[in-house]
Amino acid sequence: MSPKQRIDQQPAFILHSYPWRETSLIVEAFSRDHGRVALVAKGARRPLSALRGVLMAFQPLQLDWSGGGEVKTLIRAEWQGGQPLLTGRALLCGYYLNELLVRLSAREDAHPALYRAYATALAALARGLPIAPLLRRFELAMLRELGYGVGLEVDAESGEAVDPAGRYVYIIEKGPVSAPDYAGELPTLTGRSLLDMAADTFERPETLTQSRNLLRALINHYLHGHELQSRRVLKELQEL
Repeated sequence: MSPKQRIDQQPAFILHSYPWRETSLIVEAFSRDHGRVALVAKGARRPLSALRGVLMAFQPLQLDWSGGGEVKTLIRAEWQGGQPLLTGRALLCGYYLNELLVRLSAREDAHPALYRAYATALAALARGLPIAPLLRRFELAMLRELGYGVGLEVDAESGEAVDPAGRYVYIIEKGPVSAPDYAGELPTLTGRSLLDMAADTFERPETLTQSRNLLRALINHYLHGHELQSRRVLKELQEL
């Protein structure tokens, strides 16, 4: 058992919560310095609880907790304000980001850079900025920060720099390789799209399309066949 500890004033966001016993909640929080943590919010569902109405998804919070087991005890939560509520498609995309973090990140594995990328993505969603580029930036940042090693700038077989005018296929857990060697076997990407992704630039329509296809394939691979419910809902709404 890990030693009991007390964490105070930790910046965090709520990823997911569900009822526990009669009046409490189990909360999955994503914190800046401690990664994803599970917390029991005792009495949070009581009408007069100080936690009621504060534990909202997509809002910046400061949390205090203590405990040494897998599930800690939430002591205090304070809303930091300054962020509009997500609505419509932006709200569904926020749930998609949360589901990615719950499914792919390990508990108590700190990733401050990923925390910043998540906070930036939420702020962009709240401001109504174009959704596709900010999702691609977050997906790429998440894969990199979680150690999946998304190489984009070097041909994984020849060791040469990616040619902007070339065409490539991306072999998962290996990287981009020259397309002629795999003609017709895998979807291709342009060298320009790979370099745009490496530079975190998603303005070109071709880059947006090709990066979406590549990142979806990578995420599906690391999810090991598990379907994301948020992605399914988004797809159904688009079909309607």
